[in-house]
Amino acid sequence: MTAMPPRSSDLSPATIAVQAGRPPHEPDQPLNSPLVPASVFVAGGDREYGRYSNPTWEGFEEALGALEGGRCLAYASGLAAVTSVLDLVSHGETVVAPRHAYLGTLHQLGELERRGRLVVRQVDIADTTEVTGALDDAALLWIESPTNPALEVADLPALTEAAHQAGASVVCDNTFATPLRQRPLDLGADVVVHSATKYLSGHADLVLGAVVTRDDQAWRALDERRRSFGAVPGVLEAWLALRGMRTLALRVDRSEASARELVRRLADHPAVGCVRYPGFGGIISIELAGGALAADLLCHATEVWVHATSLGGVESTLERRRRWTAEPATIPEELVRLSVGCEDIDDLWRDLDLALAQISS
Repeated sequence: MTAMPPRSSDLSPATIAVQAGRPPHEPDQPLNSPLVPASVFVAGGDREYGRYSNPTWEGFEEALGALEGGRCLAYASGLAAVTSVLDLVSHGETVVAPRHAYLGTLHQLGELERRGRLVVRQVDIADTTEVTGALDDAALLWIESPTNPALEVADLPALTEAAHQAGASVVCDNTFATPLRQRPLDLGADVVVHSATKYLSGHADLVLGAVVTRDDQAWRALDERRRSFGAVPGVLEAWLALRGMRTLALRVDRSEASARELVRRLADHPAVGCVRYPGFGGIISIELAGGALAADLLCHATEVWVHATSLGGVESTLERRRRWTAEPATIPEELVRLSVGCEDIDDLWRDLDLALAQISS
């Protein structure tokens, strides 16, 4: 079993990311949480079977739980975590959700609505008045802030208060902000969802999801669904994600510093019609003045920046989001999402600036 660091409530998030989820500091204990590839455990304890628990998962869960300020459950993917949370909503009830969000979440909500399982009301999550007006009779408010890829920011305290007054629970996808920039549970959310594939693990080498809550009843219900759905994480993936989280603060600080500088340089670039940035984090969205064709050309003209989906890794990636046909029509065709990694800022700018010059000419 892993042990929380002493006085963890007094530690900064950067320290918790390094310290939490490790074995006890005792003689001959390993410094790192071990990789335990086991499907069966000796009877008589709490684990019993590999679909119920694993010591390696527990290290990751303890660390992320400490960062978010709740109890964590790891899942096979971010979408598996989303699916389990939405399954808590009773048949026929209403979910209020962002118009722009992670495409997997939007697809899941759309499919559930088509099957008559849920009623979905989509809103501009940055428009607090619109969101609060849509909460009548809702069972759940789903928040993503900043949104993917439009980078809209929600007023979390106001929305969580309004949702609770309306009798709705609140889920917040905190993948983009990470618990280093935003702790939704402290702002009133009931459940936090992560695609740990992205910033938490940070190295584009695994697929993993997570849910964090302070509500014991919700935690038990989600744990039961994880077991029954079989949506459990791989042991290697959980181990790699925990290792990746050790450098989370360093990576987020570096990518954010570079993103801020790129936003400054892009603001007056003649090839760029609009720059979207929420004021923090390592994700930027730009709209190319030359339209969708220019956006496609940009994604194939860079060398340091990699044309790829997903985000939050040490490597910088970019893509035109509307190349995915399921992306909402309200996302501009010419929008390119940039995930700023940990490369040298001048190398990133030189590569991007040269590519923008090429497509402009």
